[in-house]
Parts: sequence; structure tokens; C-alpha cells
Amino acid sequence: MDLLIVSLASLLAGFVDAIVGGGGLVLVPALFATFAHTHPATLFGMNKSAGICGTAFAARQFAQRVEMRWATLLPAAGAGFAGAFLGAWTVTRVSPDFLRRVLPLVLVAVLLYTLARKELGRHHAPRIQGRAEAWAASAIGLAVGFYDGFFGPGTGSFFVFLFVRWLGYDFLHASASAKLLNTATNLAALILFAATGHVWWHYAAVLAAANVVGSLAGTRLALRHGAGFVRGFFIVVVGALILKTGYDAFLR
Repeated sequence: MDLLIVSLASLLAGFVDAIVGGGGLVLVPALFATFAHTHPATLFGMNKSAGICGTAFAARQFAQRVEMRWATLLPAAGAGFAGAFLGAWTVTRVSPDFLRRVLPLVLVAVLLYTLARKELGRHHAPRIQGRAEAWAASAIGLAVGFYDGFFGPGTGSFFVFLFVRWLGYDFLHASASAKLLNTATNLAALILFAATGHVWWHYAAVLAAANVVGSLAGTRLALRHGAGFVRGFFIVVVGALILKTGYDAFLR
């Protein structure tokens, strides 16, 4: 029964993650509720082992239908990998607790900005070209990758927002690009967790399969309905993240 519950949560997480990120909002609480006495690092390791399969699969599906600016995204993915590794190392030295109260406020600012700018992310019009775009995307990858390794909630949504706001992508192209970078950051964290024995592979394989099924459904839905749908889903997910992180920071 435990495996069934977390597998269903992983399927839903893959669906959400494929559209706009934020799958951890679904799977991590389910893992903590189901395996309440398990070391948190093991639960995070299972989350990453499922998430990397779903995000990698979604990235592949998007790449077949959406123009991917590989000269920009591959260096950014490398920077994201390095940032996540550095963040994971930093969290072994410094507590991330101070971020718990800051994160809901940052997410509120992101949500209000998105709501205020009605046309934000509806049209794909990259505003930076060539090496400048690669450097800008790499800065996003490094910064958000570090955050993912150090703390984590909302990583995919931050990638999407910054690609829309800073680089001028629409929400569909931003979501597709975010999947590649999020795959790299998940890989860095998974290597660290696996090296320290914090992955239950017999559970991870089942969760990964469920996550891929959800990812397939989410990707197809995003591709079918386009940037406007992804924007709306982004607003819903960020709103849910505000509620969850706000509760954790101020009420728990």
C-alpha cells in the first residue's frame, strides 16, 4: 500500500513537473508522510531519482516539438549541474533554515509580477542573442542550480520565470528549456545522494516509471494547448507553492 500511494504521488508529480515544474510539491510531502521515520536524505534521494527520469523524458519530448537553443542551453545545463553540486556541498556546512521565511515572499513577488504583466510569456521573442544569451542562461543555471542543491522547492518554476522575464521566452519554450536544466541539477543531487547510500533503488525504479507516465501526459497537454495554458498552470503552481512554503515557514 505504501508503494501504491507514493507511486500515485510520483505520477502526479511527473505531470505537474512536465508542464511547469513544482513536482516536488506533490512527491516530497507524500514521501515524508508515508515514510515518517526514514532519514530525510533518503527521501530526497528517492524524489530526485524519480524526478530526473520525468524531467529527462519531458526534455526529450519537448525537444522533438519545440525549438531548443542548444548553443545556449547546453552551457547553462553544465552551469546548473555545477551550481547544484556546490549547493549540496554548502548545505552540509550551512543550514538553509533562513530561506524558509524568505522563499514565500519571493514567490509572492513572482506571482504578482506575472499577474500584473498580462502579456508576459505569451509570445516567444528572445531578447538576447549569441554568446550573451549563453552567458545569461548560464548565470540562471548556476544560481538556480545552487538553490536546488541547497534548498530546492520551486526550482522548476524559478527556471521558467527567469527564462521568460530575462531572456524573453514564452512560457512553452521556457518550460521546455527548464526541463533540460532541471535534469542537470537533479543529476548532480542524485549522484551525491547515491554516493552516500541515500537511495532505495527498489522503490526508486517504480517511482521513476510512474513519474515518466505522468511526464508524458503533462508534456502532451502543454504542447497541445501552448504558452497560454502553461502560463495559467504556472500561476496555479506558484500559488500552491506560496501556500505550502508559507505554512512551513510561519505556521508549522
